[in-house]
Amino acid sequence: MPIADPELVAIASKRVLDKMVCRKCGALNPMGATKCRRCGSKNLRPKKKKMGFKKG
Repeated sequence: MPIADPELVAIASKRVLDKMVCRKCGALNPMGATKCRRCGSKNLRPKKKKMGFKKG
C-alpha cells in the first residue's frame, strides 16, 4: 500500500536512501561514515536516490 502523506514519505525515504555504500564489499554505512564498518575500506559512495517500483 503506497504512503499518501508527504511527511511520512520524507521520513521513509530518509531512512531507506540516506546511506553510504562500500565499493569494495557492498556494506551499507551511515551517511557520515568515512570508512566501511565491515571491511575498513575508505572507498564509499552515496546510495542512489532513485526509488524503484514493483511491477505487478
